[in-house]
Order: sequence, then structure tokens, then C-alpha cells
Amino acid sequence: MKDKIIAQFKTVYGFAPDVIARAPGRLEFIGNHTDYNGGTVLGAAIDRGIWVAVRAVPGMEASFYSGYVRKTVTIDLARATKQAGEFNWVNYPLGVWSSLPAFGLKQPGGFQFLDVSDLPSGAGMSSSAAIELASALAFTGLTGEKPTRETLVKVAKKAENDFVGVPCGILDQGVSGFGQKDRLVFIDCRGPSFATVPLPADAHFWVFNTHTKHALVDGLYAARHRECMAAAKALGVSLLADASLAGLEASKGKLDATAFKRAKHVVEEIARVDAVSTALAKGDLVATGKLLTASHRSSQTQFENSTTELDFLVDKLSTAPNVFGARLTGGGFGGAVMALTGGAFAQADADRIAALYQAKFGRAPDTLHLKTGPGAEYVQR
Repeated sequence: MKDKIIAQFKTVYGFAPDVIARAPGRLEFIGNHTDYNGGTVLGAAIDRGIWVAVRAVPGMEASFYSGYVRKTVTIDLARATKQAGEFNWVNYPLGVWSSLPAFGLKQPGGFQFLDVSDLPSGAGMSSSAAIELASALAFTGLTGEKPTRETLVKVAKKAENDFVGVPCGILDQGVSGFGQKDRLVFIDCRGPSFATVPLPADAHFWVFNTHTKHALVDGLYAARHRECMAAAKALGVSLLADASLAGLEASKGKLDATAFKRAKHVVEEIARVDAVSTALAKGDLVATGKLLTASHRSSQTQFENSTTELDFLVDKLSTAPNVFGARLTGGGFGGAVMALTGGAFAQADADRIAALYQAKFGRAPDTLHLKTGPGAEYVQR
């Protein structure tokens, strides 16, 4: 991939890049919408991601080129503002650049930027966090600074919250930043603090990408965020992570029906994260799978961020041979389902599930057998 990026950079800009960095996409293993509620989450960095190449140039203009859009846009950094339309993807690296001073980091002056991705679009694997982490590494590579991994994660999160305008928690950026091969990333989002959890050798990830709508900025994600904050306020806690299930049940009369369902999902989901951590420590994939499916059912009925297509896939997968469990992965409202399987689950099995889906919905989902991979890293510096 490095040679491909250098060649493409030369084609677009006429020169080789100074710095190349990559960051992985992620699978939300369990912990759906618990991060911004101060809870715990488990995620997996995957072996696909986004590569960013940059080159310093004189002045204060930045040129951006994406392998997705295949067009270049040039922005005056002295008046850097949020972009719209076909260049709205630029808001992710531009937001990172804008967020650097808040953490005592230098902003590079003029630069040329190019990204290349092998992440599937709209599958809920957080391409946004991947481009943010890769950009943060690339920009600090240009300035010669060496911030901690935790600082890079916080820069990326600030970019998405404050510049892009998505009120996400730290799951996506944290997993992309701290991922390791053959391990899950455990995040206590209140700190935040980061650790890793070993995966049993026979754990495999299969992702079924429905290509149904998955647009977080369109208000659905923000609406759930507001509902959770309102529920916490009604319960008299700062964040739903501070609420207990017993306390929630006792205060049911204080919340409207929607707020109660949102809070119940979050409180029970945090408990499921802890239960999964315990099960994985014992190498118990059967118990882990049951908890994953229970997580989806809660998303389906309590948090209402699933879809008919995602529910259908979970229904079929959860009864298929060699599948431990399945759930939506990511923010929801479309996107993809992740299945935790044993090694005996093969492409033919995935194709059978895809054929059932196509018979019902008229189109087949993409099927991906993914592995864990390393977190954000330099390719060339």
C-alpha cells in the first residue's frame, strides 16, 4: 500500500509525500451508545483502514484529495471553515488541524493531503475516526512533535465533536488509536482510560454490510444523545453510567416512556460490557455470543436504533451453525451487523445468509471476514 500511495501522491501533486500514516477502522464489539454516557465499551481495531499522506508546502494553503471523491480542493487555512457538499469529507482532517492548538500542539502551515481507504463505505466501521487519527499522526509528523496516543485520540474526538458536529463519545477514536492484533480495546469512557482484552483463538468476525442509510450527522444520533442527557437529568445523575438498574426502576415515574427505554438500554448495556469482559477472560465464546445478541435486542426494542434489515440478519445469524452471536455494530440506523463466529463458519455460510437477505430485500449485503489489526501508526516519517 505504501508504494501505491506514494505513486498516487506523485500523480496528484507531482512530488512524493513527507509523511504517511494509517489508522484502522473499528468494530464496536459491545457497548452501543454507552461511550458518551460515561460507560464502558469494547471494540476491535480491524485490518482495514485509511492511509493519509502529507507534504509541507510554503504558505497557508492546504490542498485535499481523496481516493473516494477523486477531486482536489484547496482551502485557505487562515480562514478555514466547515465544508459542505461533495467536499464535506474534508471536515475530518480539517477539524483535526483546527483542534491541535487546544492540546498545545503546533499546526503545520501549508500542506498537500491525500487519503486512500480500503474500508467499506457506510458499514459503521468508523472511517471518520480512522481519517481523524491518521491525519493527527500525519500533521504532528510534519511538525516533528510526538504527542501521546491518548492525546491523539482526544484531538480526533474534539475534531468530530466540535468541528464536524457529531456528539460522539470516545469509542471510535479510542479503538482506532489503541487497537492491537488479537485483542479488543476496553475503554472506561469516564476517564477515559484504555486497556486491551485478549481474544480467544477461535474468535472470528464476519460483517454483513446492508448499505442501508447510515448518516450520523442527519440528526438521529444527536437525538439519542439528547434523550440520554435528558434521562440522566431526570434521574439526578450527571451521566447514565452513574445510574443503577434498581434506581432506574424506582424512578420510572420521573421519566417519559422514551427516556426510560433509552436509559434502560444504556444501564443494561454497560452491565453487558462487564459480563462480556468476564466471559472473554474465561475464553467463553458461547456466553459472549449470547450477550452480543442480547445487546442487539436491546438496541432493537429499547434504543430503537436498529432497522428491519439489521434485525433480519441478526435473526438468521443467531440461529446459524457456528455462530455465537450477532448484533448491529456502530451507531445504528442502518449499516452493518457483526457476527462472532467460530473458525468453522466459512464464506459459503455467509453466502447462504446473504441469499436469504437478498430474497427478502432484493439486494445482497456485502460479506466481510475481518481480522483484528494494529492501531494508528506511522508508515513513513
